[in-house]
Amino acid sequence: MFNKKIELGDKGRSETFTILKNNLTYKDKTLWFHCASLGEYEQGLPVFEVLRAHFRNHKIVLSFFSPSGYEIRKNSPIADIVVYLPLDTKNNAKLFLDIVNPELTVFVKYDIWPNFLNELKKKKLRAILISASFRGDQSFFKFYGKSLRDALFAFEHIFTQNEKSKKLLNSIHYNHVTVSGDTRFDRVSSQLHQDNYLDFIEIFKQDKLCVVAGSTWPEDEALLIEFINSEASKDVKFIMAPHNIKSGQIKNIQEKLLVESVLFSNKDNKKLQDTQILIVDTIGILSKIYSYADIAYVGGAVGTTGLHNTLEPAVFGIPIIIGNNFSKFPEAKEMISLKGMFSISNQKELNSILKELIQNSKKRLYSGRNNSDYIKRNKGAVKEILKYLGV
Repeated sequence: MFNKKIELGDKGRSETFTILKNNLTYKDKTLWFHCASLGEYEQGLPVFEVLRAHFRNHKIVLSFFSPSGYEIRKNSPIADIVVYLPLDTKNNAKLFLDIVNPELTVFVKYDIWPNFLNELKKKKLRAILISASFRGDQSFFKFYGKSLRDALFAFEHIFTQNEKSKKLLNSIHYNHVTVSGDTRFDRVSSQLHQDNYLDFIEIFKQDKLCVVAGSTWPEDEALLIEFINSEASKDVKFIMAPHNIKSGQIKNIQEKLLVESVLFSNKDNKKLQDTQILIVDTIGILSKIYSYADIAYVGGAVGTTGLHNTLEPAVFGIPIIIGNNFSKFPEAKEMISLKGMFSISNQKELNSILKELIQNSKKRLYSGRNNSDYIKRNKGAVKEILKYLGV
């Protein structure tokens, strides 16, 4: 009643079985893709797209657990039916799989639901887990985690992001493992071959240096606003794409800025040309916007909300600034060690590195090239998975 996200999920789950029954018959051949949320969907998409093209006569069922995935991708072109995953009970699992009866199930990363997986195993249905990432402190590897451990054995094969995850699986005697890497590298690499042209960004940026701050939270925005107000040159353009695009939050950002800003939702060419700050109050275009950046700031790691996707800007060969809470993000650790990414913990540190990157073109190019090379070296997970599936 008091949480919109929970309310959306609860309502959506109540409709799942009706949607499935109305769109599937016992004659239909199906594949089932499951993602916890939007991030896992983006991670699995390169694999989903190939399977969609290969299995043309199959219906694709795509399920999400989180509203942040379902509400944004409920019209995904890679699926015929998009639903919320019902709560993980034995009855729900049995009914879901009786209706869907998939020839192949693909789970992404770590959304492990024991009853659904045990039912897959009982029905002897094929299932794989891709881009899996495990940590030693997870229940799978504790004395009390038997039910979750058992659920992993429903997967005929698990493709992990790294060797550490493989060793953890081996420690519980799960041995059908391949270290394929992270499919997100393939996903972001595909962005280079897409049309990233945005006319309003062309008009806004002109020939000036551009800093893009993506998926920012209030803690990030406070630092960036202070820099813009006190340190920024008028020759530098800033694009801010907040995670929260509610009108109140957008208004709060505008009120704190001492320079005029223009909103994506209220733009015109004259304003775009003359204004130093563009605030993107919409979703779905950030990956294209990064292609115009000379420097990126990625939000989420100043506070405790979790670092957002740093691979999206990295693929375009630009330096990246993040906060200091990135311990659960191995790609951030690696890019920092490669000197393509810079972590800050306060205003002074942000001001220092951002001014240096703005003023030092050699450092910008060197750092950016390190990031793009890192992406190139880590591509290939999709090929490994498809080879196993014989596609």
